[in-house]
Amino acid sequence: MIFNLPPSAKVNKFIPKTQFFGRLSLSNKLKLELTNKVQKITWLYKIAEDTVGINKTIDIEEIQIFEIELKEKTFPKSVLKVIDKAIPYAILFVIKYNNDVAYAMSLKKSGNPDSYYSSDWNEKIEFDFVGIDLEKVYQKIIKKFIKDVDLENQGFDDIINKDDQIKTLSREINQLESKLRAEKQFNRKVELNKIYLDKKKELEALRK
Repeated sequence: MIFNLPPSAKVNKFIPKTQFFGRLSLSNKLKLELTNKVQKITWLYKIAEDTVGINKTIDIEEIQIFEIELKEKTFPKSVLKVIDKAIPYAILFVIKYNNDVAYAMSLKKSGNPDSYYSSDWNEKIEFDFVGIDLEKVYQKIIKKFIKDVDLENQGFDDIINKDDQIKTLSREINQLESKLRAEKQFNRKVELNKIYLDKKKELEALRK
């Protein structure tokens, strides 16, 4: 895992898990999850005006890179949300379990973690930390996780909206496939199949 960032952006600071207990009002369940799932948290890099010379914006003042070493190979969304809520900046997470690595980042709206974008385990991604401002850098990171949308000819908000539509349709299609397999009544099966085919066509159109 090599990031093309200047030495001035390197932090490499260990963050105790208990630090997040004091910053947030966490349930016992979340405290246990943070304790039981996470081995170590390291603040790797700070991407900001004073470290890389790229202007901040109102929405994106800094981008942090945190490494999360896990005790088990799983996507720790609830743990990432805890860290995201405690840190008022965008965070690119490097998630490690032994020799396996994945990446994740939340789409922040109004300063709160919303939906997460993530890579597969050991998926090779080359992040680009160059941009006219930090918001453009942040958007370039998010776009690295988006696979089924044309990234070249659309604005960032349109890309996100289309990606959301594709994910929603994909979930609906999977649910319909399960219902079709389980349905015994012929008439109902015909109705479900029509809906299923319409959704498939809609998905194919979105992916063009």
